[in-house]
Amino acid sequence: MNATRGEQPENTTEGDETTFVTLGRVSGLYGVRGWVKIHSDTDPRENIVGYAPWYVDRGRGWEQVELDGGRPHGKTVVAKLAGCDDRDQAAEWIGATIAVRRDQLSNRLAEGEFYWADLQGLTVATTGGVALGQIDHLFETGANDVMVIKGDRECWVPYLWQQVVKDVDLENRRMVVDWDPEF
Repeated sequence: MNATRGEQPENTTEGDETTFVTLGRVSGLYGVRGWVKIHSDTDPRENIVGYAPWYVDRGRGWEQVELDGGRPHGKTVVAKLAGCDDRDQAAEWIGATIAVRRDQLSNRLAEGEFYWADLQGLTVATTGGVALGQIDHLFETGANDVMVIKGDRECWVPYLWQQVVKDVDLENRRMVVDWDPEF
Protein backbone atom coordinates (compact mmCIF):
# COMPACT_ATOMS: atom_id res chain seq x y z
CA MET A 1 0.00 0.00 0.00
CA ASN A 2 1.21 3.52 -0.66
CA ALA A 3 2.26 5.98 1.96
CA THR A 4 -1.05 7.59 2.61
CA ARG A 5 -1.88 11.19 2.20
CA GLY A 6 -5.25 9.96 3.35
CA GLU A 7 -6.48 12.60 5.65
CA GLN A 8 -2.96 13.78 6.02
CA PRO A 9 -0.59 16.45 5.22
CA GLU A 10 2.98 16.91 4.42
CA ASN A 11 4.59 18.74 7.41
CA THR A 12 4.46 18.62 11.16
CA THR A 13 5.19 21.76 13.12
CA GLU A 14 5.69 21.72 16.87
CA GLY A 15 3.74 24.31 18.81
CA ASP A 16 3.98 25.06 22.51
CA GLU A 17 1.36 22.49 23.46
CA THR A 18 0.02 21.15 20.17
CA THR A 19 1.47 19.46 17.13
CA PHE A 20 -0.02 20.85 13.94
CA VAL A 21 -0.11 18.82 10.74
CA THR A 22 -0.30 20.72 7.46
CA LEU A 23 -3.22 19.82 5.19
CA GLY A 24 -2.87 22.42 2.45
CA ARG A 25 -2.86 26.12 1.70
CA VAL A 26 -5.04 28.93 0.46
CA SER A 27 -4.17 29.23 -3.23
CA GLY A 28 -6.49 31.88 -4.67
CA LEU A 29 -9.80 33.68 -4.69
CA TYR A 30 -13.20 32.35 -5.68
CA GLY A 31 -15.97 34.84 -6.38
CA VAL A 32 -16.65 38.10 -4.61
CA ARG A 33 -18.23 36.94 -1.33
CA GLY A 34 -15.12 35.91 0.60
CA TRP A 35 -14.61 32.39 -0.74
CA VAL A 36 -11.07 31.11 -1.35
CA LYS A 37 -9.54 28.32 -3.42
CA ILE A 38 -7.75 25.64 -1.44
CA HIS A 39 -4.80 23.51 -2.50
CA SER A 40 -5.48 20.35 -0.48
CA ASP A 41 -2.97 17.65 0.38
CA THR A 42 -5.69 15.33 1.65
CA ASP A 43 -6.86 12.32 -0.32
CA PRO A 44 -9.51 12.75 -1.48
CA ARG A 45 -8.85 16.48 -1.68
CA GLU A 46 -12.30 17.50 -0.40
CA ASN A 47 -11.60 15.83 2.97
CA ILE A 48 -9.87 19.04 4.02
CA VAL A 49 -13.22 20.77 4.61
CA GLY A 50 -14.28 17.99 6.98
CA TYR A 51 -11.83 19.10 9.65
CA ALA A 52 -12.80 21.70 12.18
CA PRO A 53 -11.35 23.89 13.32
CA TRP A 54 -8.54 24.78 10.95
CA TYR A 55 -5.36 26.40 12.19
CA VAL A 56 -4.01 28.84 9.64
CA ASP A 57 -0.61 30.54 9.48
CA ARG A 58 -0.31 33.72 7.45
CA GLY A 59 3.29 34.25 8.54
CA ARG A 60 2.35 35.46 12.02
CA GLY A 61 1.84 32.13 13.78
CA TRP A 62 -1.12 29.78 13.99
CA GLU A 63 -4.62 31.20 14.39
CA GLN A 64 -7.78 29.13 14.79
CA VAL A 65 -10.29 29.57 11.96
CA GLU A 66 -13.80 28.20 11.57
CA LEU A 67 -15.33 27.38 8.19
CA ASP A 68 -18.72 28.65 7.08
CA GLY A 69 -18.66 26.21 4.16
CA GLY A 70 -16.57 24.26 1.73
CA ARG A 71 -16.97 21.99 -1.28
CA PRO A 72 -15.16 20.50 -4.27
CA HIS A 73 -15.11 22.75 -7.32
CA GLY A 74 -13.67 21.18 -10.47
CA LYS A 75 -10.14 20.02 -9.68
CA THR A 76 -9.88 22.15 -6.58
CA VAL A 77 -11.72 22.87 -3.34
CA VAL A 78 -13.32 26.15 -2.33
CA ALA A 79 -14.01 27.28 1.21
CA LYS A 80 -15.66 30.15 3.05
CA LEU A 81 -13.78 31.22 6.17
CA ALA A 82 -15.89 32.59 9.03
CA GLY A 83 -15.78 36.38 9.09
CA CYS A 84 -14.33 36.63 5.60
CA ASP A 85 -17.17 38.23 3.67
CA ASP A 86 -15.68 39.88 0.60
CA ARG A 87 -12.96 39.47 -2.00
CA ASP A 88 -10.63 42.00 -0.34
CA GLN A 89 -10.75 40.14 2.98
CA ALA A 90 -10.26 36.82 1.20
CA ALA A 91 -7.16 38.16 -0.59
CA GLU A 92 -5.44 38.52 2.80
CA TRP A 93 -5.53 34.72 3.20
CA ILE A 94 -3.75 33.82 -0.07
CA GLY A 95 -0.64 31.76 0.64
CA ALA A 96 -1.71 30.87 4.19
CA THR A 97 -0.85 27.38 5.41
CA ILE A 98 -3.77 25.26 6.64
CA ALA A 99 -3.23 22.73 9.43
CA VAL A 100 -5.11 20.76 12.06
CA ARG A 101 -4.13 19.48 15.48
CA ARG A 102 -2.51 16.05 15.32
CA ASP A 103 -5.29 14.62 17.50
CA GLN A 104 -7.87 15.56 14.85
CA LEU A 105 -6.47 12.93 12.47
CA SER A 106 -7.66 9.36 12.24
CA ASN A 107 -5.22 6.87 13.70
CA ARG A 108 -6.75 3.93 11.84
CA LEU A 109 -4.07 3.01 9.32
CA ALA A 110 -3.46 -0.40 7.76
CA GLU A 111 -0.10 -2.13 7.94
CA GLY A 112 2.36 -0.33 5.70
CA GLU A 113 0.42 2.93 5.78
CA PHE A 114 1.89 5.98 7.39
CA TYR A 115 1.08 9.65 7.29
CA TRP A 116 3.52 11.57 5.15
CA ALA A 117 4.30 13.82 8.11
CA ASP A 118 5.49 10.76 10.04
CA LEU A 119 7.85 9.70 7.25
CA GLN A 120 9.45 13.08 6.68
CA GLY A 121 12.76 13.34 8.47
CA LEU A 122 13.29 9.58 8.80
CA THR A 123 16.85 8.39 8.25
CA VAL A 124 16.91 5.96 5.32
CA ALA A 125 19.36 3.11 4.79
CA THR A 126 19.47 0.23 2.32
CA THR A 127 19.04 -3.39 3.33
CA GLY A 128 22.85 -3.58 2.95
CA GLY A 129 23.33 -0.82 5.55
CA VAL A 130 24.26 2.02 3.18
CA ALA A 131 22.95 5.34 4.51
CA LEU A 132 21.00 7.29 1.85
CA GLY A 133 20.05 10.33 3.95
CA GLN A 134 16.78 11.68 5.31
CA ILE A 135 13.33 11.90 3.73
CA ASP A 136 12.86 15.53 2.80
CA HIS A 137 9.37 15.24 1.30
CA LEU A 138 7.07 13.00 -0.69
CA PHE A 139 4.99 13.53 -3.81
CA GLU A 140 2.42 11.64 -5.86
CA THR A 141 3.07 10.38 -9.37
CA GLY A 142 -0.22 8.60 -10.00
CA ALA A 143 1.38 5.17 -10.02
CA ASN A 144 2.86 5.44 -6.51
CA ASP A 145 4.20 7.95 -4.02
CA VAL A 146 7.86 8.96 -4.24
CA MET A 147 10.17 9.82 -1.35
CA VAL A 148 12.78 12.51 -1.96
CA ILE A 149 15.78 11.54 0.15
CA LYS A 150 18.54 14.05 0.73
CA GLY A 151 21.98 12.92 1.81
CA ASP A 152 25.32 13.12 0.05
CA ARG A 153 23.14 13.40 -3.03
CA GLU A 154 19.41 13.55 -3.65
CA CYS A 155 17.63 10.37 -4.66
CA TRP A 156 14.01 9.60 -5.45
CA VAL A 157 12.77 6.27 -4.12
CA PRO A 158 9.28 4.90 -4.78
CA TYR A 159 7.19 4.18 -1.71
CA LEU A 160 6.23 0.59 -2.46
CA TRP A 161 5.53 -1.27 0.76
CA GLN A 162 7.43 -4.56 1.02
CA GLN A 163 8.72 -4.25 -2.56
CA VAL A 164 11.05 -1.31 -1.84
CA VAL A 165 10.21 -0.16 1.69
CA LYS A 166 11.09 -3.08 3.93
CA ASP A 167 10.77 -1.54 7.38
CA VAL A 168 9.62 1.67 9.01
CA ASP A 169 10.58 2.30 12.63
CA LEU A 170 8.85 5.52 13.67
CA GLU A 171 10.05 5.29 17.26
CA ASN A 172 13.71 5.30 16.19
CA ARG A 173 13.03 7.51 13.13
CA ARG A 174 14.48 4.98 10.62
CA MET A 175 13.47 3.31 7.37
CA VAL A 176 15.07 0.40 5.53
CA VAL A 177 14.71 0.18 1.74
CA ASP A 178 15.70 -2.40 -0.85
CA TRP A 179 17.33 0.11 -3.20
CA ASP A 180 20.56 0.42 -5.16
CA PRO A 181 22.40 3.39 -3.59
CA GLU A 182 23.99 4.17 -6.97
CA PHE A 183 20.63 4.59 -8.71
